[in-house]
Amino acid sequence: MALKSSWIDGWVSRRVSLWLLLLALVTALMGLLIWLAGRYESSLVQTRLEDNAAQAVTDIRSGLNRNLQAIQALHARERSVQEWQLSAGQLLHERREMQRLEWRDEALGVKGFVETPFRKSVFEQIQRGSVQADVAMVCSAARRMSGPAYSVSYFLPQVDGLGLEVSDACLPVMESGRLTGYAVVTYSLQGLLSELVSRPLSQRVGLSLTEADGTRLAMHGTPARGSRTFVARQLLDLPGSTMVVRMESRLGTPALFPNVLTALVTAMALALLVVLFLLGRDMRRRLQAENDLGEALAFRKAMENSLLTGLRARDLQGRITYVNPAFCKMVGAEARELLNQSMPSPYWPPELAGVYQRRQEMRLAGNHLPREGHESVFMRKDGTRFPVLIMEAPLINAVGKHTGWMSAILDVSEQRRTEEISRASQDRLQASARLAMVGEMASLLSHELNQPLAAISSYATGSLNLLADASAGDQAPDAPALLDDLRLAMRRIAEQAERAGKVIKSVHDFVRRSERVREAVEPRALLDAIMPLVILQARKLGVRISLEVDETCPPVLCDRTMVEQVLLNLARNGMQAMQCGNDAETALPASLQPEKVLTLRIRPAASNAHSQWVEFAVSDQGEGISAEVARQLFTPFFTTKREGMGLGLSLCRTVIEQHGGFLGYESVQPQGTIFSFTLPVAAASPAAGAAMQNTPGES
Repeated sequence: MALKSSWIDGWVSRRVSLWLLLLALVTALMGLLIWLAGRYESSLVQTRLEDNAAQAVTDIRSGLNRNLQAIQALHARERSVQEWQLSAGQLLHERREMQRLEWRDEALGVKGFVETPFRKSVFEQIQRGSVQADVAMVCSAARRMSGPAYSVSYFLPQVDGLGLEVSDACLPVMESGRLTGYAVVTYSLQGLLSELVSRPLSQRVGLSLTEADGTRLAMHGTPARGSRTFVARQLLDLPGSTMVVRMESRLGTPALFPNVLTALVTAMALALLVVLFLLGRDMRRRLQAENDLGEALAFRKAMENSLLTGLRARDLQGRITYVNPAFCKMVGAEARELLNQSMPSPYWPPELAGVYQRRQEMRLAGNHLPREGHESVFMRKDGTRFPVLIMEAPLINAVGKHTGWMSAILDVSEQRRTEEISRASQDRLQASARLAMVGEMASLLSHELNQPLAAISSYATGSLNLLADASAGDQAPDAPALLDDLRLAMRRIAEQAERAGKVIKSVHDFVRRSERVREAVEPRALLDAIMPLVILQARKLGVRISLEVDETCPPVLCDRTMVEQVLLNLARNGMQAMQCGNDAETALPASLQPEKVLTLRIRPAASNAHSQWVEFAVSDQGEGISAEVARQLFTPFFTTKREGMGLGLSLCRTVIEQHGGFLGYESVQPQGTIFSFTLPVAAASPAAGAAMQNTPGES
């Protein structure tokens, strides 16, 4: 029997080795196929991208040549300056990449010029005369070459805070072989990419113009991101200037698959057939051995595998003679590791082994073992402990002889874990609540401190600009006026810094649900406190502020810092809402655009028998609020702004409701929205005032 078992074990080991060999061959084949396919795919994509980049360079050169021919046509006959400007303006209307076209005489004096109608002058920040040396250099090169010449690119800052990389091209104007002047055209490098490169080539790729060292000058499209980014570079060599066209893309996998893999796949398939043949022969021998033992083990295995309860048998000396699969899974050990093991057992915790051994010796010393259950602790192979319920009974053979003990073991760790989870649920809920409070406090601080910190930065920048203007002026500055301006800016900085501190304290008290100190404040004082910040943003956005204050309004009882923040948030939202106008109005010149007015109104509200109220309202002329947005307008973290946090209106409503008031909105005609809220007057009834003082803040 032992010889037969050894023979079976040998064939099982050989079968495992053959399966491992098959797995290794299949893995090697698939890995090689994937690698070769990836190489082939990358080569196809890179080749395609190189061709596209070369075609893009050809498109740019062709477009520049067409532009030169059109400029030459402007000077083909004698024209007056007015006629030339009319024809040149039409040319710039058709060629968006051209930002400025100049007609200069032999001494490079400007006889006439036109600029693109699609944007403001690119020389608005830096005058054209500041780059006269560059123009003279490129025109000198053009005169030497008797043809067009291009300058190196240079950067022009714009009024919007951004900038534009441009390059000049100079074309000599000849008449009967004699130089009569120059035509100088200023190109936008980004316009060269967007206008001259054909649309099929520029779609779904990132195009950029760079210098030879890789410095990016202009970009069109979105650069590719990720590990499978393909880059192609082509040299754009122009007379007097050299740039590199860089194309980035994440193109898809080619449809065709390389045929070079056929021979390799055939060889690997033959190897697989040999392995399968050996496996088939091994399978037949294995089935022969399994059939001999199958009938004897089938019934026993069926019973063992169907049980969820662990079974363990021990002889009279305490050695383990049998364990079922459920018990092996329970303790995380193989059956061969447990059989014939005496005390201490492998699944006993080391710290309890002594106690268990003394208890087992007492049990083994008795003549009869009682049929009762008791709880204990076992240890898995990885060292984890778990509770078990053991029910043990004597093992009696067919002739009635006591040969050992049979134990049924249940794992009760899930039951204990459920009890522990139930006991710890309240602690976890409290911990989660504290973490949520910390997160809310952080969100409140980041949202509320944005305006005072932005104001501090603006006043500090203004102070530096005043000092810079005073030091750079040709004449002596007016010292008293400068000192007055600096004192005002420093006072505003101090006020906003103090305001930031008050915001931190108010938000801290707000999150802690502490009782807030409220005071009687004039309604006009609340408005005056935020007007410097409102005026700063109104100037930036081109909005006029209109104030409608009823001076007869009595003082209101409120937390001054929090209410000022509510007014500031509503005013800022109103100004930003008026910036989201339709495209038709935005495209109009500034002089023809309708005036944008933000109205801040304070007036007495309707009173009742219990209290008096003052109404604060902020009215804008924006597009209004749609029904879909209105359903979630005051929901925390809901926002329609690209960089908004979604906390402003939610916090505003919380603050106003904490004061006992109401925050709402309504549409106005022909367009716009009014946000209004109410605050109680300081002379309200004592009952109402006491109720407001005792209202806890929301967390």
